[in-house]
Amino acid sequence: MQRITVTLDDELVAEIDRVSRIRGYQNRSEAIRDLVRAGLTQHPTHAEAPRECLATLTYVYDHGERELPKRLTHAYHDHHDLSVASLHVHLDHESCLEVSVLKGSAADVQHFADHVIAERGVRHGRLVMLPVDIDTQKHNHGSGAGRHTHIRVRDAG
Repeated sequence: MQRITVTLDDELVAEIDRVSRIRGYQNRSEAIRDLVRAGLTQHPTHAEAPRECLATLTYVYDHGERELPKRLTHAYHDHHDLSVASLHVHLDHESCLEVSVLKGSAADVQHFADHVIAERGVRHGRLVMLPVDIDTQKHNHGSGAGRHTHIRVRDAG
């Protein structure tokens, strides 16, 4: 095990201490190790990244930002093959929440999400990817046989 030195501002240390108390950690080191592990799982290396994924992209944006809704709409149309569904919620007079379900290659989904989150006027954004296996099968579902796609979420671990 290695010892490292990290400089953190007072507010972040207070938040780490709060999380430590709530989760019952014995010390800051345990809490920081778990928080770092959780952060690393959100950003897998290229070798660990799934080839295909199902994902949710959640972000809050300022709908009054010049041309932002139009730019976002164009981005979704340009990547219509990735977009499965979207939920749009008006939070207040300025802010909207979007939750989009995406499906496709992990690299394409990540690239699209990075583009959306980086748009000026997008305040918060997070992508959650689930690795999947996609296969096409022909079998019966009651009234007859048909070929269609099944998406199977891979087990974690």
